Amino acid sequence: MRHILMLAAVALATAGTAAAQAPQAAAPLPGAAPCTTCGVVESVRYVEKQGEGSGAGLVAGGVVGGVLGHQIGSGRGNTAATILGAGAGAYAGNQIEKNAKKKTYWVVAVRLDNGSRQSITSGAQPAFKQGDRVKILDGKRLALIAN
Repeated sequence: MRHILMLAAVALATAGTAAAQAPQAAAPLPGAAPCTTCGVVESVRYVEKQGEGSGAGLVAGGVVGGVLGHQIGSGRGNTAATILGAGAGAYAGNQIEKNAKKKTYWVVAVRLDNGSRQSITSGAQPAFKQGDRVKILDGKRLALIAN
């Protein structure tokens, strides 16, 4: 009886230890190398970067605005309209140039299986969403991995 109680205690202790251990990731198949470029999509972000004006839009807008302003009024009113038109045109031309040089792109952040993080940039909206399992190809493209 004492022997049975001792075996039961050992069995309970072993079962408790096994239940407390966290499940481990599946081991790769024998002979197969682990995937060093596989991971999970952490985020997908749309980025819009404002362009910078070179001054060409500023000058062109100022000239056009000044010419248009000069067409209004006469005497001192004409001078004021020319100056106001040049200022407004310069501002508008600069904004138009900056908007024309605006850059937009998508950034997909991937947490690799080895724990590191890598971001892939794309000009088009990616077909991936957070939580998708992916593989990085050529260091710049993503492929969906079937689960």
